[in-house]
Amino acid sequence: QVHPVESGGGLVQAGGSLRLSCAASGLHFPVYNMGWFRQAPGKDREFVAAINWASTVTDYADSVKGRFTISKDNLKNTVYLQMNSLNTEDTATYYCAAAVGGRWGRRIADFDSWGQGTQVTVSS
Repeated sequence: QVHPVESGGGLVQAGGSLRLSCAASGLHFPVYNMGWFRQAPGKDREFVAAINWASTVTDYADSVKGRFTISKDNLKNTVYLQMNSLNTEDTATYYCAAAVGGRWGRRIADFDSWGQGTQVTVSS
């Protein structure tokens, strides 16, 4: 089975920025709603952001709204998550997911093709 692949994670100081990328040669992102989730140690995986297949609608968790931006580059078959003004609460493993089944929502079950995750650590 083909899955998305995340990259761009790393260690960053509080107040800094990172740009995560998500790509997969075997998935056609231009026809899928896409999302980003994150999971901190000891916590459940939570919704971060989503973008519809046409890049006309976006959705953000309250905790990241105004700081994070999700986007798609259909020519590169890549989804991005630009993260600005990072704080220690943003420390987590970030996962990219595709809604191959065509669902639109914030739940884990709305997405059915997942990457392995990329670690983001924000230091104070």
